[in-house]
Amino acid sequence: MTRLAFIYGTLILGFIAVMVRKLWKAGERLDKLKAGYDAELAVGQELDQLMRQGANVFHDFPAGNFNIDHIVIAPEGVFAIETKGYTKPVRGDGRANGKVSFDGSVLRFPTWTTRKPLEQAERQADWLAKWLTSATGSPVRVQPVLALPGWFVEMNGRSRVSVYSGKLLNGLLRDRGTNSLSDQDVQRITHQVEQRCRTVAPKYSERKDAKAT
Repeated sequence: MTRLAFIYGTLILGFIAVMVRKLWKAGERLDKLKAGYDAELAVGQELDQLMRQGANVFHDFPAGNFNIDHIVIAPEGVFAIETKGYTKPVRGDGRANGKVSFDGSVLRFPTWTTRKPLEQAERQADWLAKWLTSATGSPVRVQPVLALPGWFVEMNGRSRVSVYSGKLLNGLLRDRGTNSLSDQDVQRITHQVEQRCRTVAPKYSERKDAKAT
């Protein structure tokens, strides 16, 4: 009996350990999904303020096998905005470290570095530029933008990708300087984006796959 009790006890403890680990991983996934959702919502609200400056703003634009989080079309240009919601590490004193340094090539977070969001923003802007050029019959340039809501972005270099904290997106058009698109250009580009939004349903499952890459 003692031996059987030991075996059963070991199996039960092993089962509990496995379940706790699964629940912990599921909790991590839920935290990441919530952070991503909250980030997109916050960025979307900030970008909507640009409509007061005459911009046209679109959210969750269906592209090829992925979605572009946000598109802004204005006389200052066309912008494809990729949003990333990352949780902040907590230091020993209980305060979150929310600074990310960008040297023009790599994003340096407090405990890790990455280029993937920058590369993703560039790929999406390139896709949008090619599609708009084909759809309008005229060359269209698209500026890739990466939004990191909740983070303080320390700029230490230049890059094709513009990196913003969420609250600084209100300066997106102002930072571009002189106008680059005529009113007619803005209307033609906006029309094509509106038409695709109406005729192509968002592919949420494919979007998740694209986000993971």
